[in-house]
Amino acid sequence: MADWGPVVIAVILFVLLSPGLLFQLPAKNRVVEFGNMQTSGVSVLVHTIIFLGLISIFLIAIGVHISTG
Repeated sequence: MADWGPVVIAVILFVLLSPGLLFQLPAKNRVVEFGNMQTSGVSVLVHTIIFLGLISIFLIAIGVHISTG
């Protein structure tokens, strides 16, 4: 049986935390902008740190598992 938990969580977080798709933190003119589809190096770094923190919480601390078969 395969464990699809890490794959599903990583894909969902990757889509939701893509800089500029839903929100961008920090933005060019403000602290947070929504749906502007523009990125900067700093916002990519911030979203990477948020992604790493959330994936660590979901996979290591909580232990999300989705089994098939």
